Order: sequence, then C-alpha cells, then structure tokens
Amino acid sequence: MAKRSHPRRGSMAFSPRKRSARHFGHVKSWPETDANEVRVQGFAGWKAGMTHVMARDLNPKSNSAGQEIRIPVTVVEVPKMRVLGVRGYKLTPYGKQAVGEAWVSAEQISEAFPQLFRKLHNNSLQGHSSDKHYEALKGEDLVEVRAIVATQPHSISGTPSKTPEVMEIGLVGGDSSAKLEWAKEKMGEELSISDVFDEGAFVDAVGVTKGYGWQGVIRRFGGKLQSHKNSKKRRQHGNMGDFGTGYVRKTIRQGGQTGYHQRTEYNKRILSIASAEDKSITPAGGFLHYGEVNSDYILIKGSIPGPSKRLVRFRDATRAAKKTAHPYEITYVSTASKQGV
Repeated sequence: MAKRSHPRRGSMAFSPRKRSARHFGHVKSWPETDANEVRVQGFAGWKAGMTHVMARDLNPKSNSAGQEIRIPVTVVEVPKMRVLGVRGYKLTPYGKQAVGEAWVSAEQISEAFPQLFRKLHNNSLQGHSSDKHYEALKGEDLVEVRAIVATQPHSISGTPSKTPEVMEIGLVGGDSSAKLEWAKEKMGEELSISDVFDEGAFVDAVGVTKGYGWQGVIRRFGGKLQSHKNSKKRRQHGNMGDFGTGYVRKTIRQGGQTGYHQRTEYNKRILSIASAEDKSITPAGGFLHYGEVNSDYILIKGSIPGPSKRLVRFRDATRAAKKTAHPYEITYVSTASKQGV
C-alpha cells in the first residue's frame, strides 16, 4: 500500500490572530546603516490601487534581458509629512525606554493642524516646546533618536479622514547630538518622499491587511471539509483534542477574527517616484474606491498589504543585504479604466 501523507493544513505562523490596534502599521525596529549624514529612515502614504507598467529589463543575466516585460505595480500617494518633534531613547534593563522629547510650539501645531491640536491638547505641548528639553536630551546617554512626524491627509482627496496621524520615524547617521541638531533644524518643516528614498531602493511595507470579520475555521485556516456523511456539520473540526487533557489546546485551529492584521512585507522595490505635477497616473474614471491622485506618488513593484485608502508605512529594508537592484527602464504606464469602460 502506498504511503499516505496528510500534511497539517493552515499556518500557525501568526498567533494570536487578533485585530490590529490601529488602522496603520507600527514599526517596531529601524535598521542600522553605515550612513555618515543624518537621514530619515521611513515615510508613509495612502494606497491608491494597482496598475501595470511595461519596462525594459536591463539585467544582463536575466532570461528577458533587453526585452520589454509587464510588471504589476501598486500606486501609493505620498504627500509631504511635517516634522513636529524629536524623541530620545536610552537602554534600560527592560529594553529601550523614552527619556524625553521636544515638540514645536503649540501655536505652530494649532495653525497647521487644528484637528491635531485638539487631539494632542492633553499632552501639555506648551511644556515640551522649550529649548531646555533639547539640552536635557543632549545630557542623556541616548542609544536611539527618532523624529515625530505627522501626515497631511488634507492635501489628498482619496481618504475621507482629514485628521493627521502622528508617528515616529527612525534617524540614522552620526551620533545622538547630530541627530538632535538635525531634528531641531527641521522642526516644523516638511519632508518629501524624495528626501527619504531613491528610485530603485528596496523598502519594507508595513500595513494592516483587509478585514473580513469573524470567519469559521475553514475560511480562516483552510481546513478540510468533513464528509457529506458526517452526522453533525461539514465546516468544523473532526474533534477538538483528546479526552485526557480536559481542555482545548491553543494550537487547535478555531474560528475567529480574519484579516485586519498588521503584516510586514520585505524588500518591496520602488520603481518610480513622481511629483505632484505629474498627474498622468490616474486611470480613466479614477482608481476604484479611491479616486484621483493629485499629490506625490510612488510605484511599488508588486502588491502591498491592505485595501485602497489604507495608510501604509515604509522603512529602510532590513533584509536587503544580498539583494541586487538591477535597473528597469519604464516605457509605458497603463492608465486604462479600472471600471471596464
């Protein structure tokens, strides 16, 4: 009799599979690089949709070297972000902990972001905007310095929310004093995507996937349907464990929240960076569930997590040490209607 193999169905790689705490991703770590000058390591943008481009493959070792190939791309609208503050971290027996921060004045935030000022009013912004906080940070033994930035959704039309999202982005290059001086100079200014990343660079996309609510074990983990002769139900387990244990183990796959999980996709390549003046990316009739792209945008090779209108964060690639960035020469960008017109 032939050997019968019954591999386990469904991945337990992520556990527990629970809803994300926020609608945009949280970057847990920033990679170390050999940069000499202080630079920003991350950015954020709104996913508009997908299209395809025709590009000439310039990799001499590729099977399609010199030929035009079709590449699926994701369009991400990335309006400028504004620097609002800086935060320092020191190393403790319990890991990295924030020791202090410095913000722009409350008047500047109230003038530029009235919605954000109401949101952050309880944080005593007046007490964190003086120069003594910079001096206090310089006196600490800091192991990491991060900039506090805010998105500017009022400059785009694809998302209904106009309240800025505040987040941290890593700073790399130089010592802690140089990073603090850089943050002090850039305080209140805007950052564009071209100030952070270059065309052809590899980045990590951190986002929240599309949510499907509560789903059964068949949809959630891809379990096998029971036989049509089963006396109970078809879309359930054969059993939930042995009798002797007396409880259901946590490794037993069960129904629950499906989707709306934070996920990170590594080594996503930026094929193109375009400014707000180049509005030729919007297809006829606009992107489905998004509309028109009127601000700066980038083209990411392949797909990224989340549906349209979702805020996606990008950071320097953490696993791109052995990746070789062979160039592409984009010859055509599809703007055909996504509505079948």
